[in-house]
Amino acid sequence: MFSQTTEYALRAVTHLAGQEAVEAPTTAQISRATQIPSNYLAKVLRSLSRAGLVHSQRGPGGGHKLARNPAELTVLQVVNAVDPFTRIQSCPLRLEHHQDLCPLHRRLDSAIAMVEEAFSTTTIAELVPSPTGEKAACQFPCVALSNLIPSEAMAASK
Repeated sequence: MFSQTTEYALRAVTHLAGQEAVEAPTTAQISRATQIPSNYLAKVLRSLSRAGLVHSQRGPGGGHKLARNPAELTVLQVVNAVDPFTRIQSCPLRLEHHQDLCPLHRRLDSAIAMVEEAFSTTTIAELVPSPTGEKAACQFPCVALSNLIPSEAMAASK
């Protein structure tokens, strides 16, 4: 359901959110930490920078930082910066008797709307592990779909 670009953008932004107190990491450092291929990451960071979500500085002492407070940056803003959701406005089959969305496309659009709503109310700050001193099971702040979509929305979509 989500493109590789979306996954990589969320990994990169979540990583940067956890680096706020540290100097701006380079593309190579982010690539190693997030396991995103460096060339692909550069493309993703350019898209995030164009959208005003990441500030990038070239040259010695350069690197990348979030341009917005992680507590005010939503998952939906990150997704829309790299691979926006496309809502279903009309039946793609363009059949004459489908004046409104058919049941299939109405259900698909409803699922997209639920994900969009969940992503619009989830901030990047919520995805960054709190510094507890305990060793995390995952070395990278994993972004699981179940953490982004409220449990009632997951149950309703089944």
